[in-house]
Amino acid sequence: MIGSGAMICDSDFHSLDHRVRRTEHDLEHAVTLPVLIGDNCFIGARSIILKGVELGDRTIVGAGSVVTRSFPSDVVVAGNPARIIKKLNSYNLDG
Repeated sequence: MIGSGAMICDSDFHSLDHRVRRTEHDLEHAVTLPVLIGDNCFIGARSIILKGVELGDRTIVGAGSVVTRSFPSDVVVAGNPARIIKKLNSYNLDG
């Protein structure tokens, strides 16, 4: 689930070199890395997940967080930059 206004970015969208940013070759030099989101994650409203981040299964991202690095499964992360604020218990709902 992804909340309203959340952004998932796999690129810087521009070169980090100021001389290249002003040219037509800007996009060619933008760094891109995949974003991997595990099963059953919840991304809070207006959160930003940046390039190269991997979220483990069942990770919850608090609203308005800026996720700049990867996190394991079964945690709640929040803040700017996001950090682990709680570890979740695994529940067996199969009976």
